[in-house]
Amino acid sequence: MSPTGDWDFAWDMALVQCESLLLYCAVSAVFMGSALHKLIRNKVKIEHACVCGLLSLLIVALVCFYLLSRSIGLTIFILSCITYYISIPVRDLLPTKDKAVLITGCDSGLGHALAKHLDELGVLVFASVLDKKGQGAEELRRICSSRLSIIQLDVTDSEQIKAACSEIKGRLQGEGLWGIVHNAGVIGYIADGELLPISLYKQCMDVNFFGAAHVTKTFLPLLRKAKGRLICISSMAGHVPIPRLAAYAASKAALTMYCAVMRQDLIKWGVKVAAVHPSGFKTNIYDSHENLSSQNRNILDSLMPDVKEDYGEEYLETFKDLHHEMFATSSSDLTPVLEDVCHALLARNPHFSYTPGRFAHFIPCLFRNFPLWVYDHFAKKIFQIHRNILPRSLQLSQTKNWRS
Repeated sequence: MSPTGDWDFAWDMALVQCESLLLYCAVSAVFMGSALHKLIRNKVKIEHACVCGLLSLLIVALVCFYLLSRSIGLTIFILSCITYYISIPVRDLLPTKDKAVLITGCDSGLGHALAKHLDELGVLVFASVLDKKGQGAEELRRICSSRLSIIQLDVTDSEQIKAACSEIKGRLQGEGLWGIVHNAGVIGYIADGELLPISLYKQCMDVNFFGAAHVTKTFLPLLRKAKGRLICISSMAGHVPIPRLAAYAASKAALTMYCAVMRQDLIKWGVKVAAVHPSGFKTNIYDSHENLSSQNRNILDSLMPDVKEDYGEEYLETFKDLHHEMFATSSSDLTPVLEDVCHALLARNPHFSYTPGRFAHFIPCLFRNFPLWVYDHFAKKIFQIHRNILPRSLQLSQTKNWRS
């Protein structure tokens, strides 16, 4: 072939490549515009937009462009874009009329805010509290509409659970219960797992897991009747290890797995199950200073002498203010959690898992997809919110090593 022929062939190939590139760019522009419009219209969060899906589309585009013929490559790329577009969740909420929802732990914090929010939306709210005459219950009576009912319910008390079920069943007058939101929870005390008494492990399990399981079991006939929603407020600590939260994290992990299994068990009944895994938010799960001081003294008194000697008083004293430091670094805006719970309750196609809050999506992703040493490095940076003091015996060991 002559040099002129080679040049013409190369020019023709370049034109074909440019045409293909323009076609891919046109398809990408149409797709991105449509996808962005759908994301904004439905207020889809970035984690729900599936960043991994976008990266996969980019890889598909490169493979199709460089390795496949124009017709086959474009067809595969267009089908991939359509599939991704269809997978974007639609914010299609059900009407709130005649929807009855039970929320546990409404004395304060998230449950209190959620009861108000759902009442404003027109939901028939059964707000369960530990004290019907308490400040939180009185505020709900004063602020909310007559639709909201205050229910006495300690989730660790089987008699109160039965009584609450009987009361709600009577008020529903033969109708089903649309939703249960398991919000009641305790964090216990934040300290090394070895230092926590077994009684605290039991308390966390009783409230955070067994209480939710007991309430669910009792109310499920009403929930199945309405083909409603079961929502568990778990925690980011329920599926990633967070230092010094052994008791709390274990109970939330149990709740998370319970929720996952119940989702499978209840599919046949038309009941949809969702777990919400918030990161740090300012709620009353962090106890008062007086109660924390009392717990600190009880923990110190319960330790064996050799354990207390190994850790040392200086190390043990650092936990006194740890709850307040965690509270101070938490977000005071509960809106992300409220929106996710409402979506789980009212969306036609709710997600199974929600991760509202700062780092709530990033940290689990880091834990699942990277080597443990990477996660440990970031966890140390993110969760190290008090002075980095070693236990006494480790300090002595380090001192000996330095001297030697």
